This record gives sequence, structure tokens and C-alpha cells, in this order.
Amino acid sequence: MAFYIVAVGSNIDAEVHIKQSFELIRKIDPQVKIATLLRTKPVGFTEQADFINTAFSFNSVLNATDLKAHLQDIEAQLGRVRTKNKNGPRTIDLDIVKIDSDIVDDDYHRYDFVRNSVDELIEKHTIKNIGNK
Repeated sequence: MAFYIVAVGSNIDAEVHIKQSFELIRKIDPQVKIATLLRTKPVGFTEQADFINTAFSFNSVLNATDLKAHLQDIEAQLGRVRTKNKNGPRTIDLDIVKIDSDIVDDDYHRYDFVRNSVDELIEKHTIKNIGNK
């Protein structure tokens, strides 16, 4: 079973879509954790609403390829429309950032809001594991 951290972002009915995506991830792991919600300015294409960003951490038997496909299915269920402008408005964006101990998405290094959310969940995971030993 792998430990994943997924970056989450939305700027269309953000709180609603983040909650819905959290509930769908809960079906994979009932113990899913969520980082603090952060309001951020749009990057790249700035003529749009602010984003709410966070991250989810959870365990899954799915490999990274299958989880990515599952996350894209969740995005589609929640009305995500992919356009040429990858920085445009979206109902939900779910990206795998960490698998077990490996950072697998450069956005972790590129954006403070991704790094802060992921690091918050890493700390919660580490404290939990220390407490279980």
C-alpha cells in the first residue's frame, strides 16, 4: 500500500468542490487527511478568481498510474473542463505530489502553497507514525 499526498486546487465554487473531492477520496481511504485551506492568487493567467488550495494525504493500493486515472475521473465527475490554458479556472485540480517518501511533482518546489500544504501533511503523518511506535 502506498502513501500519497495530492495537491488540490479550485476557483469555481471552491469549498463545495474541495469537500466533494475529499468525500470521493474518503472512499479510497476513510482516514484521508486534509491540510489547511489556503486562498491564493492565480498563477499564469491572472484574470480569474482567487484559488483555494490544500492537499489530501491517504493510503491506497492503487499504483500511481491507476490513481492518476482515478483522480482524473473525480475531476471529470466534478465538472473539470480541460482547456488549452492549463492555468485557467477549474472546478477541481488533483495532482499527485508525493508517493511514499518521494516528491514526484515539481510544483512542490515551484509553489509555496503546494509545499506548505504537503509539508503540513507530512508533519501530521510523521507525528502519527511516531505515536504508533
